[in-house]
Amino acid sequence: MKDTERKQATLEYAQRLGDDAVVLGHRLSEWCSNAPFLEEDLALANTALDFIGRARMYYSYAAELADDGRDEDDFAYLRDQREYRNLLLLELPRGDFAYSMARQFLADVYNLLFLERLMQSSDERLAAIAAKAIKESRYHLRRSRDWMLRLGDGTEESHARLQRAVDDLWGFTHELFEIDALEQALVEQGVAVDTPALRDAWLEQVEQTLAEATLERPADDWAVKGGREGYHTEHLGHLLTEMQALHRAHPGCEW
Repeated sequence: MKDTERKQATLEYAQRLGDDAVVLGHRLSEWCSNAPFLEEDLALANTALDFIGRARMYYSYAAELADDGRDEDDFAYLRDQREYRNLLLLELPRGDFAYSMARQFLADVYNLLFLERLMQSSDERLAAIAAKAIKESRYHLRRSRDWMLRLGDGTEESHARLQRAVDDLWGFTHELFEIDALEQALVEQGVAVDTPALRDAWLEQVEQTLAEATLERPADDWAVKGGREGYHTEHLGHLLTEMQALHRAHPGCEW
């Protein structure tokens, strides 16, 4: 891979990771003033800020690589749905509390495994972002796993809602471990994470927690993908309309 090709591929990779973070951060922010109790309201708001801060780091790096006058706000606010490359799991609606916690747990297990590998990236900037973000991700996983246990092994109602959420989300988790030509090329350069290699460790942790929470592991009988190619659910368009409204109404305002 030529230097120019590697630079462009790294830009796109950083942008994808920024998309993942900002979309999940926005979904979590929707719990602000809506969480079950005050402490959880604050915890979810802080977790949302962690992901938005992570998005800023990825987008800032992408802007530096692009070197065309764009900044982090351009990446976050001035691209349309088809230009986003986030994983589909992260854009799904907030749902009820059990749904959000199930999604968060599945994503947190993945994120921690992913960042552990990204810290070893040959790209020093990506490795540094991972080293900073991983501390937050350990906390995120501890919280979401605790909620899986509390809800799964709690009341009949909480158990039923959480099982339904896991069932509804499971088909979207397969995309976490898909890899395209761009990422494969960066894996060979030591830049990107070989996500298919994370699946076994992810499954082991997820299955252990599901068992402790008295939940059933769904069958692998359906799968949805397309986020990395810019094909999304209808929900992302609504999310971006809300998230980008202020910036598009007042061009040039700062994050």
